[in-house]
Parts: sequence; structure tokens; C-alpha cells
Amino acid sequence: MTATAAPATSAITAPAPSPSDNQPPLRRRRNPSLHGTLSKVIIALIVIVQVYPLAWLFITSLRTELDFATGDPFALPKAITFDNYARAFETGNLGMNILNSFIVTMGANLLIVLLGMMAAYAIQVLGFRFSRFVRGLFLIGIIVPVQIALVPLFIDYAAINLLDTYPSMIIPLAGFALPMSIYLFCSFFEYIPRETYEAASLDGAGPYRIFGLITLPLSVNTVVTVVLVNSIFIWNDFIFANTFVLSEELKTIPLGLQNYIGAMGKTDWTATFAAVCITITPLLLVFLVLNKAMIQGLESGGTKG
Repeated sequence: MTATAAPATSAITAPAPSPSDNQPPLRRRRNPSLHGTLSKVIIALIVIVQVYPLAWLFITSLRTELDFATGDPFALPKAITFDNYARAFETGNLGMNILNSFIVTMGANLLIVLLGMMAAYAIQVLGFRFSRFVRGLFLIGIIVPVQIALVPLFIDYAAINLLDTYPSMIIPLAGFALPMSIYLFCSFFEYIPRETYEAASLDGAGPYRIFGLITLPLSVNTVVTVVLVNSIFIWNDFIFANTFVLSEELKTIPLGLQNYIGAMGKTDWTATFAAVCITITPLLLVFLVLNKAMIQGLESGGTKG
């Protein structure tokens, strides 16, 4: 009698799962990096440096003349008054100065946009022989100081009776701003696809029609950028206005602020600060309204038009 033994089955048993396997992995806590902290600190310092002078200027324009003369000029005002703003208009011809600056700024910007855009369109889009060389010549104009043109321009203006006129300020301001404007327009036109111009040409559009219907609408943000960048310098221009303007009727804001300096160098500081606040307010408001368009003009390309 033979006994048959049951075959031994080798069962492979998996290890029992530990309680920690069912738990989700713990997320590592991200500590703020030193680079990020330093960046925030630097940005905060830059904002303080830029905003504090404007805030101090506005606060000082509301102080009384006695409080500013006898107290701490950097302390908060003991009393607030708006008489400084009234005295600012009485002391100088502030309204006429603002109007003159507005005319000069708008006239120079009109020339800068028209001439700069057309020059960039001819150089970058149409193209011609030695176009890159011509572009380089324009870029050299960025490093040319404006002081070297004062004496020749004064002699030429005197010969053609152009002294003490709006064009005597508009022409050099537009001329010295053209190199940077042409560079900005050329940089933007590089991103407009060539297929866009080729399709328009196949439809029978000529260079002028392509410029008016395609290039100009796509360049709105770049135009805003060029106008804002140049307006800051034109609005605050002193050297050309001081050289070519001889009468009180054509004085711009930087020249008009000299009227607040009285006899023996006595200056009505609170009225001067009020006048400065009035003169920078229009440009500041325009910049705050159009700053997004300005940023888009620096970053966007033709494919986003």
C-alpha cells in the first residue's frame, strides 16, 4: 500500500503593504530663494526712489511758505493750502508755457512718427541697395550730442529768419529723435511676415496702399511707444528752447519756470513746486493711461496684430 503524498505547492506571498504606502507623498516645503528675496528688495527700493520725489514734491506744494521756510522741509506739512497753485499762475505765464510745450511736443512727435515710420518702411520692408548701411548711419545719430548743433543751427536760423518760432524748436527735436524711432520701427517691421506683403502685392496693392492698410494699423502700439518715449524729453527740453526762443510769448515750461526766481536770486519755492506739479501732471496722466500700449509696443510682433 502506497501512500500518495500531496504535492507541495510553493505559494509566493507578497509582503503586506505598510500603512505608509497608502499615504500620499509629502510635498516639500519651498523656502523662498535668496534670489527671489533680493529681487523683491531691489524692486521695492527702485519704486521708493522713483515715487518718493514725486510724493515729496506734491506734499511740499501744499505747504505754506512760512512752514517750508522755518520748518523741516522733509516733514509733513502743519497746514495744507492751495494758495501756492493760485500764486503759480500769478507769478508766471504758466498757461502760455504749457500751451507752447504742447504745440512743440505734438509738432515734433508728428514729424518723428511720419518720417521715422516711412524711413523704416523703406529700409526694412521695401529694401534697396545699401539699406543696411543707411540704417547704420541713422543709428550713429544716437551717439551724436545735441550741443554740437546749437551754433550752426543758430546761424542758419538767423540767416533765414527762423529764430524765435515754433519750427526752430520742433525741427532739431524731431531730427535728434529720429535715429531711435527708426530703430524701434525697423525692429517691429522685422516681425511682420513677408507673406502678408506678398499676398497684398498679388491682390494688386502698391507700396503706398500696403503701408496705409497693413503696416500702419499693425504699428499702433509701436507709435504709442515712440510718442511716449520722445514726449518725455521734448516736454522737458531746455537747451533748444533756451537757445532759439527770444520772446516771452514762445517760452516753454522749462523756460517759464525761471520766472519764479525773483530779484537777488530769491525763489518762491512753494509756488515753484506747485508749478512743477501742474506741468508734470498731463504727461504723467498720459503715461499712466497708455503704459500698457507702450509695453505691448516693445514686446509684440507683427504676428500678434
